[in-house]
Amino acid sequence: MRKEGLFGQRKYKKTRTTHSKHGNPIAENIMNRDFTANRPNEKWVADITYIPTNEGWLYLAAVMDLFSRRIVGWSMSDSIDTDLVENALRMALYQREPEAG
Repeated sequence: MRKEGLFGQRKYKKTRTTHSKHGNPIAENIMNRDFTANRPNEKWVADITYIPTNEGWLYLAAVMDLFSRRIVGWSMSDSIDTDLVENALRMALYQREPEAG
């Protein structure tokens, strides 16, 4: 195809969602890729995903307990900000009531 000057068409424009070149501090890797847990609420991990819709992006923040591998808190918003993450964490804290520490 390249030899003939033909190229495949993309169905959509890929949107850049990660901006790695920034001056913000990067959190220390305290998990060191050890994603095992011996009891509930010992280790939680969180992530944000982007969901394309006809009206724009939706953002989903989720908190997972590594012991049960279940989502213990989540939040969805049309803007990616601290409220999105804080609401997911608040839900996890309310649902699980973990010990301090």
